[in-house]
Amino acid sequence: MSTKPFNLSTPNRTVQVGVVLLGGLTELLDVAPIDLFHSLTPKFLQPFPDAFIAPHLKQQAVDMEFHWVTETGKIPSTNNVSSGTTIVPTDSFDTCPVLDIVLIGAHNTGYNPTNTELSFIRKVYDGCSAFLTVCGGIEVPLRAGILKGKTATGPRFMLDVYRQQAPGTNWVEKRWVSDGKLWTSGALLNGTDMVAAFQREVWGGKSLTAEDSLVEFLARIGGVPVRDVDYKDVDWKL
Repeated sequence: MSTKPFNLSTPNRTVQVGVVLLGGLTELLDVAPIDLFHSLTPKFLQPFPDAFIAPHLKQQAVDMEFHWVTETGKIPSTNNVSSGTTIVPTDSFDTCPVLDIVLIGAHNTGYNPTNTELSFIRKVYDGCSAFLTVCGGIEVPLRAGILKGKTATGPRFMLDVYRQQAPGTNWVEKRWVSDGKLWTSGALLNGTDMVAAFQREVWGGKSLTAEDSLVEFLARIGGVPVRDVDYKDVDWKL
C-alpha cells in the first residue's frame, strides 16, 4: 500500500518545525516569528473559550512540534541569541528529525558558519517543505550554495553586496519573496511579514476573512500588519 504524500497545506501527521541556531549570535527578532506558527497549534488554541475563538476556527488548528537546533544540542558557553537571551536547544544536528519547516535568522557580523553547519543546512533544505530565512539569515543558504538560480531577497542595504557575491541569484528589493519552498525576507520585522504571508498561502484556505480563516483571525487579533511587499509604504530609499 502506497503512503500518502506529505502536503504541508493538509498535513496527515504532526508538522515538524525547526529553528536552526548557528554557533554565532542569532538576532532575537529574526526568530521571533516562530510564534506565529505556535499560535496555529491546538495546544495554543484549545484553552481559549469558544466566545473568544469560535470552534470552527479551532478546527483549523495544525499539529506542530517545535525544535531548536544547534550543532551539539547543548547550550553554548555564551548566549546564543541577542539581548542576553539563551535558548535551550532541543536537538543536535545528529538527533534532529526531518524538518518540514525550517527558520533561520541572521548570525552576528564576523561569524563564519562552519562546514558542519553548512552541510546540515543543505541536508535540512533538501528534506523540508519550506525553508524560511529572515534578515541576514539569507547568508547561510548563500554560503551553502543553495541560492544559485533562485530568486531571493535580504536586508535592503546589503543587496548590492549579495549581487556581487552571488550573481547567479536573482536578487529583488522586496520585503519578502518566495521561490518554490524557499522564502526569504528583508531585515528584522520583515520576517513577520514573510511568515504571515507564508501562512496565508499555506493555511489561509479559499476564504481570507477573519470570520472563516483561522490564519486571518489570528492576524487580526494579533495586529499583524499587511505592508506593501515592494516597500511602497516607506518614504525613504537607500
